[in-house]
Amino acid sequence: MHDPYAFAIDDAVAVALLADFQVRKAIARGDFDDLPGSGEPIDLPDHHDPEWWVRSLIEREHIALLPPSIQLRKDDAELDARLDQLADEKAVRREIDDFNALVIRARYEPPAGPPLITMPRDPDATVAGWADRRAARGRKPREAAGTDVRRSRRLFRRR
Repeated sequence: MHDPYAFAIDDAVAVALLADFQVRKAIARGDFDDLPGSGEPIDLPDHHDPEWWVRSLIEREHIALLPPSIQLRKDDAELDARLDQLADEKAVRREIDDFNALVIRARYEPPAGPPLITMPRDPDATVAGWADRRAARGRKPREAAGTDVRRSRRLFRRR
């Protein structure tokens, strides 16, 4: 026997009905009373802008969206500082490979914005530069400690 009041619903409808039921229960409990901004007008633009929420998010969170070519220039300028934070050569090479993959992918995409002038990095030369900077950082504390030791010997010398 077929029940005339029974009907099939798909997953999307079931989720929507469940969400609506939960919202109605929350309203009845008063969970939405006294929320920040309650009763204040919503600041909407004068013209229809389907991306209004994205623009407000960008303004509120101070997000900078750059064209890919400019973002790659910025990433290239910051790459050495990022590499200096890494502890071993394997991680440095992985970071260089990731950067080079981004540059190569951007070269095959249609240009959006200024021309792409960033070139892939030579992994061996970049690793050598990383190793030199790391060695120089290791020498600085030793040199500073050496001058402090000599200075302290002069201070405590017997006469």
